[in-house]
Amino acid sequence: MEFLCYHRDRPDSLPLRVKLVEDHWSYMDQYADSLIARGPTFADDGETPTGSIHIVDLPDPTAARAFAFDEPNYQAGVYRDVLLRRWRNLLGRTMWDFPGGPTAGSRYLVLGFGTGPAADIELPCGHADELIAYGPLLSDDGAAWLGTAALVRAPDAEAARGVLTHGQYVDIEVHAWEFGGRR
Repeated sequence: MEFLCYHRDRPDSLPLRVKLVEDHWSYMDQYADSLIARGPTFADDGETPTGSIHIVDLPDPTAARAFAFDEPNYQAGVYRDVLLRRWRNLLGRTMWDFPGGPTAGSRYLVLGFGTGPAADIELPCGHADELIAYGPLLSDDGAAWLGTAALVRAPDAEAARGVLTHGQYVDIEVHAWEFGGRR
């Protein structure tokens, strides 16, 4: 089962995050074979971390909760909250398989939170070459659609937002993102 875990930083937690970077990476190294994507998100300045995204393949929701809440930065108070949702990998690959490579162009995490009928549960036309990861956010049992999440290469945040269908979501968040880890 695939899960999306987005830890959002507490304000002013950067010194603690820096102090714990090796603990965080060592923890994630335990999941290296299960990670589909990972990396930090940033504020508008492009330098201040605002969170950390991990998309991971785990046996069940209990293992996903342990992954999210045993993470050293979470345990130490770096993060203010955690979004943890079941996810379906519609691309069938990891970020390391993205043909565009890890550094060319601007990258974004796009989170669409939905209610009502499912939207964007198929790969979007016209964006396939720019998608790094893409799939629906689901309930723990996989039965209910809760939104859609994408990692995308785009010229700017507004273009990244365009990966999701306008008017089909209660809210869409767009975060500057980059490939993370030491893989």
